[in-house]
Amino acid sequence: MSSFPERANVVIVGLGGIVGASVAHHLIERGWDDIVGIDKSGIPTDIGSTAHASDFCYCTSHDLLTTWTTMYSVDFYEKMGHYSRIGGLEVARVGDDERMQELKRKCDSARAFGTRAHMISASEAKEKFPLLEEDQIQGALWDPDAGLVVPRSQTVAGKLVDQAEKTGRLRAFANTPALELIHENGRVVGVKTHRGTIYANHVVVCAGLWGRLIAEMAGEDLPVMPVDHPLTFFGPYNEYEGTGLEIGRPLLRDQGNSAYLRDTGDPNTTEGGQIEWGYYYEKDVRMVHPSELLEKDQARLSPSQRDLELEDVIEPLERAMELTPILAELGFNESHSFNGLLQTTTDGGPSMGESRKLRGLWYAVAVWVKDGPGMGKLIADWMTDGRTEIDHNSVDYSRFNDYQLEKDFIAGRCEETAAKIYNPPVHPREPFANGRNIRRSPFYEREVELGGHFMELGGWERAHGYASNAHLLEKYADQVPVREAEWDNRHFWRVSNAEQLEMSSDCGIINLSHFHLTDITGPDHVALLEWLSAAKIGGDRNINRGIYTHFLDEEGMVRADFTILRFEDRCRLINGADAGPRDFQYMKRVAQDKGFDVEIKDVTTDFITIGIWGPNARENLSKLVENPEDLSVDAFPFATLKPLKIAGKDVTAFRISYVGEQGWELHMDYEDGLAVWDELRSLGITPVGVETYANTRRMEKSLRLQNADLLTQYNLFEADLARPKVKEADFVGKAKHLEYHARDKQPAMLCTLVMNDNTDSNGVARYPVGTLPIMDKDTGEVPVDELGRRSYVTSMAFGPTVGKNIGLAYLPQSYCEVGKVVHTTYMDEVYELEVAGVGYAPLYDPENLKPRS
Repeated sequence: MSSFPERANVVIVGLGGIVGASVAHHLIERGWDDIVGIDKSGIPTDIGSTAHASDFCYCTSHDLLTTWTTMYSVDFYEKMGHYSRIGGLEVARVGDDERMQELKRKCDSARAFGTRAHMISASEAKEKFPLLEEDQIQGALWDPDAGLVVPRSQTVAGKLVDQAEKTGRLRAFANTPALELIHENGRVVGVKTHRGTIYANHVVVCAGLWGRLIAEMAGEDLPVMPVDHPLTFFGPYNEYEGTGLEIGRPLLRDQGNSAYLRDTGDPNTTEGGQIEWGYYYEKDVRMVHPSELLEKDQARLSPSQRDLELEDVIEPLERAMELTPILAELGFNESHSFNGLLQTTTDGGPSMGESRKLRGLWYAVAVWVKDGPGMGKLIADWMTDGRTEIDHNSVDYSRFNDYQLEKDFIAGRCEETAAKIYNPPVHPREPFANGRNIRRSPFYEREVELGGHFMELGGWERAHGYASNAHLLEKYADQVPVREAEWDNRHFWRVSNAEQLEMSSDCGIINLSHFHLTDITGPDHVALLEWLSAAKIGGDRNINRGIYTHFLDEEGMVRADFTILRFEDRCRLINGADAGPRDFQYMKRVAQDKGFDVEIKDVTTDFITIGIWGPNARENLSKLVENPEDLSVDAFPFATLKPLKIAGKDVTAFRISYVGEQGWELHMDYEDGLAVWDELRSLGITPVGVETYANTRRMEKSLRLQNADLLTQYNLFEADLARPKVKEADFVGKAKHLEYHARDKQPAMLCTLVMNDNTDSNGVARYPVGTLPIMDKDTGEVPVDELGRRSYVTSMAFGPTVGKNIGLAYLPQSYCEVGKVVHTTYMDEVYELEVAGVGYAPLYDPENLKPRS
């Protein structure tokens, strides 16, 4: 073994697992050198979750990113000769109609994101998996690309490390735990071990179950939690004796029972001659903080393996025996069975990317085997290029607010996600029960009195509609459909549609407390934003105006959108609650790297915003201000800012519309919000839930949502949000932006589509939620543009004003034609979509108001 080095370019903490090994491999592939990997156990690991993982991979996610990372990983394993693409079943039991519905939804996502999963009958499932009781199921999903990493992901990790060492670019040191992170001036500079301290430019934490302990050394936490996962074995099962196979039959998921099953192949192979049955606790999930994990010499099995009592899983095991009776026929292998720790997270996504506190410190924690190589590639590309080919917002560690990194919040949310790993199916609008009431508007109690139907975003309790407006349902009964299908109606309140229509006929106020707000001050505050923004920020004409702008990455793709309120001495950035924390960290890093003299402060909870919109918004607001003429069209032009007094409180009024109606955003100090709300309500103005603002009217107005319609896979011209002229000042991504500007046509355009007939085969009108594919009406194939990007619906909502389901989707140029008909599927059933607009094309815009420009 080589002597322990004193310096390195990169130190990987947790090299022995599949994630650490994959990061090392991909960094070397991207040209990195002088990498040192350490692990607290053996290499490959003999104590981490990689050492006992079930190692199966399914390509059936509902989001593009993890579908991509899984498919990349499957191909990666296969190219190494370590993957059995044997296929996998997911079954729906008789009577479990919700699971059957979920399998059909997975077919929609499969089409959208490019996997081959599809529905098969119960008899076809029986043919593929003879151990199954056909009369127990009503149907199944078949994923032909599902399979098993063979013989183990642990083996693959070891092989990757060996290959990396042979290049001379990696030095590996087993049994070398990280004891301390050395840092100076907000940057990681090294890692202390019992072998000595190694100084480094970058440190990547891939420590899995122990990741939070490494993060603590940086003074921060990771929102992940180890949780027990029962793994039981039954045998002997000798059907594949003499074949040399690691697995003989397809994988079987029985997610309605939170369980899966597979055979372990030839008795002479790694785990051979058994049936493995795994289960995820739905009740009384058993979590453990990493600080409570035993050391290797203290654990009877391993620090990541805990004892299992059969009685703990007897009820779901008995159900499993109904589905696959062979479990009852074989003997229970008690000595082989255990609770294997894996990681659950607060929102279902891993913690990836650079530390919030120490530059040069990176995390890749809470990644499953099915995504290991794919996430390893993301980290390597991210560290090399500052971006990845797939938008990674959903896994970026910077996505979290500070309150989401508190110990109690992490425990509560992780407990909730752990109980839903397999069952029940998670609705796209599913609210969390834990970690609620973190943030409330100053008029929250008023909203409770109005019967607010609350959901949460960014910690804020947001009413999507109000029971007090139920009388409007009679008024607009012919425009507000009853959603007969429970799934379409779940976590949706019909009154929201009626509120929207009332706002459009009169006036409404909307609680916009969910805005993420950032104040930027200092000598260089305009210069920083000029550098970051595609729109012009400087110049006296922009003072006391609101400027809608975008941040691009170096490839000229859209990474963020904001409205910037420019005052004499500062700029206030208005952002979405989910995108705000990530963009806040990004601005701080850019300011630091470029040497801008600024102060960047999160003021989200210091201020509050109320929107007032509708044809009578000006008339109503005029009753509350000293000089009503100040609100006239000429005196108060679109996108300008003016101070007002309402209820004796200082209010900054911003003439803007995100809902297609004339009106204003009213910004004020948090403590003044209640008085202003009460004053507006004293005029009898209807409170309108945020459903109108965030979804239904946004879609009618053809407005784009960051992290849904605006992604780093597409440029500003494709989203049809670019200005006619590119500003003279330099900005991030300008060179590429100019290149895209010079094109005659873009490879794709974001189009508005409508569903003219939403009736399913049972005669039920459907209102789709979630991800839907786009398909050619003649071939059934998903359109793919010249850059290889597949078309799918990025946003969809029913618009009560136009009376149709509306969707947004990027379509290749050959499909960008008004009136063009394409197909989609919802619950695996085909519907027609018609292109109603190419680019920004509002279906409803009474005053032809521009989108925040």
